[in-house]
Amino acid sequence: MVDQNIPLSSVSDFAAWEPVLRLVLGDDAERRAGRSARVAGRIFQSGSSISYRGSMTSAARTAVEDIQAALARGGVREAAFSAEARPDGRTTLGLVWPSPAVEPVYAYAGLGVLLLADGALPAPWLHHPVPAPGTVPAPSADPELLERTLRERLPDSLGATEEEIAAAEARLGVTLPDEFKVFCRVAGGDWEHDFEMAQRVDKAVGCEPFAVEHLFSLDAASRCPGWDLGATMAICTRPDAAVQDLAGSPGWIGFGTNGGDIFAVDLTPGPRGHVGQIILASHEETLGAELVADSLTDFVLGRVQEERPARREDELPAVARVGNGHLETVQAAAHPGLEVLTLDPCDGAPFHLAPVAGLPRLRTLTAMPGTLVDPLEVAGLTALEFLELGVQDWRVLLDAGAVPRTLKAAAVKAQDQDHLPVVAVANEILALWDRPQIVQTLLEGDLGPAA
Repeated sequence: MVDQNIPLSSVSDFAAWEPVLRLVLGDDAERRAGRSARVAGRIFQSGSSISYRGSMTSAARTAVEDIQAALARGGVREAAFSAEARPDGRTTLGLVWPSPAVEPVYAYAGLGVLLLADGALPAPWLHHPVPAPGTVPAPSADPELLERTLRERLPDSLGATEEEIAAAEARLGVTLPDEFKVFCRVAGGDWEHDFEMAQRVDKAVGCEPFAVEHLFSLDAASRCPGWDLGATMAICTRPDAAVQDLAGSPGWIGFGTNGGDIFAVDLTPGPRGHVGQIILASHEETLGAELVADSLTDFVLGRVQEERPARREDELPAVARVGNGHLETVQAAAHPGLEVLTLDPCDGAPFHLAPVAGLPRLRTLTAMPGTLVDPLEVAGLTALEFLELGVQDWRVLLDAGAVPRTLKAAAVKAQDQDHLPVVAVANEILALWDRPQIVQTLLEGDLGPAA
């Protein structure tokens, strides 16, 4: 959809974008060689995603800031832009405005992810904890030793009352372990207006604890990074795992922080874990949590786990990449547990999808432009929820009426920096699900001949 009624009048003038375009054109080598130059980027209220060489001129910086201010005044999240600058200076600038059906991806200048179903989350964020029979508190869990230790360290501390603890249990829908209730009685008070006491409590317990009224369940939805990354991840709780491989759980009760990460009491441990163990959910990770201590007693006494194995998503058998530097064939990636398949460019022939046709758990396919022999083979992937293809591959599916109806989200990968064909294809995909169309504004201007 091309809208000639530009949402923000202050950015309706080509001149407002000219310094930005000159910045991203850089040395303008393409136009000096007699070829059209294509550039793209995004400007949002609090930053930008623009590729350029050298330093930003004051004019370009002012132009970016003016556009950011206009977006903020208009309550508009961002504006994505793409432009074609011809050698003679004639330039077409396309502005793509935010859509409720598009999830922005700030890491690159692409259009974003098309959301085909309201509120849908990638599969890993829909997993719930599985009961692990036989899990009990760790032998080191010692409420009496914990209380004695905390009272010695905080003799004048007035923590949470029994009524406040009971209210927290009712709000969270869980029964808190006796060990944790002891912790709350001593260190679960509200120290917001007593900085000195807060510092003493932090030092005494090994983290910055939350007041009992601020305890919360670390749920999956709050950690979802979006479809762009989430669709390419998978989870797997191994039989020897102490912590279940989840994005979150109603039984992960967040009780403190180290300034960024969240410490939680784990009431839904893995097969080799203990009820009430202490785990850490990193702010840099969106799946899983690390075991910190077998019990809250161990945590407060400093008996913590020293070795924390790094999470390696690319080593999970459910996630596979085929192409240069990875697996050589699709056949090598095929097995019943495969969930995510990425096809990267390779030096040889493009790939057939026949080896993975009908796999029951294959929910994500990302195929870079030129990597598929026949896009119509996508029809053989009967469990797809997320599909990312190039413009031409999507064109084949659309013309054949073969877009998988199982999709919950999709993305269109551009081979060059041009939103125009991407928006056209994206709107056709959105129309199949009766989703709101993407609005694009076209501006014409003249940058003059390349210097």
